[in-house]
Amino acid sequence: MTELTLARGTLDRARMLRLLQEYGVYSGVLVLLLFNFAFTPHFVSAENFRTQAVQVAPVLIVALGMALAIGTEGVDLSVGSVMALATSLLSLYLGYGPWIATLTAVIAGAAVGVANGALIAFVGVQPIVATLALMVAGRGLALVLLPQLKDVRDPGLAALGSGDVLGVPYLVLIAAALAMLVAVVMRRTTFGRQVLAVGDSRPAARLAGLPVRRVLVVVHVCSGALAAIAGVLATARLAASDPTSLGTLMELSAITAVVVGGTPLSGGRVRIGGTVAGAVLIQLLTTTLIKHDLPPSWTQIAQAVVIVLAVYAARERGRR
Repeated sequence: MTELTLARGTLDRARMLRLLQEYGVYSGVLVLLLFNFAFTPHFVSAENFRTQAVQVAPVLIVALGMALAIGTEGVDLSVGSVMALATSLLSLYLGYGPWIATLTAVIAGAAVGVANGALIAFVGVQPIVATLALMVAGRGLALVLLPQLKDVRDPGLAALGSGDVLGVPYLVLIAAALAMLVAVVMRRTTFGRQVLAVGDSRPAARLAGLPVRRVLVVVHVCSGALAAIAGVLATARLAASDPTSLGTLMELSAITAVVVGGTPLSGGRVRIGGTVAGAVLIQLLTTTLIKHDLPPSWTQIAQAVVIVLAVYAARERGRR
């Protein structure tokens, strides 16, 4: 009888952990929404929802690239610095037109991804070390190119940052389109299956004849390009280039969104829908704390707690 009771308790615990990993992020979003509906003044308004959606768009775009990197059992700590580099280049090349400036910024982000991927795939540097080096170098280069804040006054970028289609901001539409694109790539293409195979086991992927090095480089190129796009969109929304602060701690928010969304740090799995929900969760958590007069430092503490809980759930599930 005692053994039967223990077995049932173990099964119930395993089931709860599985449900927490699979649906916890969606439950968290729902709980925060209900809490704010009930206790946060002026939360339920079209203007507030628009603001929340616009603010979460860059985080989501960066998190999409981070999900790919984590899916290969890696990480990309350079995404915040890539955003800073993108805003510096956008400001410097804006005289050639917004499209040329944007393309330059995205190419620079992809180049950082090439450097990250080459260090990891060909030199054998650990992802956390390689991307940490580019994180420091990227921010430094951004500050060399643009040492201080600079206003960005361009009609095209202004329209991108504040325009909308039927009330839906361009930034939100771009983030949604990129999320759907990445989801299709991961689910419907050979490259998506290769990413999961590499993350599940690199030695096994090599033995199977998969282009492991190419996959790692392409994944980091995508992460760098997406971070640069996020930097361009953030600059358009703020109408200013500030490499000192833009993208600061963005890697923390992106990693939180990905891990909370159910993508394990051990690789081999990428949940794009969960990543979207994770980004929304982080935005709602930040908004809730700010609107209830708690200092911004509490947001970082809350994110750390959420990460620990998500990693714990994934670790416990992996044991079974």
